[in-house]
Amino acid sequence: MHPITAHPAQGHPHGAMRRDDREITDRAEIDEILASSKVMYIALADGDMPFMVPVFYAWDGSALYFHSARAGTKIAIIKQNNNLCFAISTEHGVVESEVICNFEARHRTVIGFGKAVFIEQEQEKIAALNLIVARFSDKAWQFPPENLRATRVLRVDVISMKGKKHGF
Repeated sequence: MHPITAHPAQGHPHGAMRRDDREITDRAEIDEILASSKVMYIALADGDMPFMVPVFYAWDGSALYFHSARAGTKIAIIKQNNNLCFAISTEHGVVESEVICNFEARHRTVIGFGKAVFIEQEQEKIAALNLIVARFSDKAWQFPPENLRATRVLRVDVISMKGKKHGF
């Protein structure tokens, strides 16, 4: 099982949380957030140019999975640099205040770092797609071979992640 946080190497962006009273340290709560949302934002680096994209995803308790077309910007970047940052956030709202400058975002968020891995083995690919599809449908689906060939499935091996909440 991956740690909630890793002690960062020098220069790693997962440093100490400034508002540690908002940090989620309970792994079960982090898993709940990962299981309850459907959209994950992934940030990639193309040289010195950042690229971010939302994807549907699934979490199996140790890795994240998402799918994509076989080609495109996201795939081209990952082929060159498979490091990524991900963000998943739920229960958005506003925490109001008597002072306008003191309004804050109500949320539960998990941010993490990982490595994207292309899944090539068909049965592993189908298992990952079933995890993703199960987030949207109770029906058991069959994936036509031509669709499987046209689809990339990626696993995100999580290196570290942190949770944060406010307004609860």
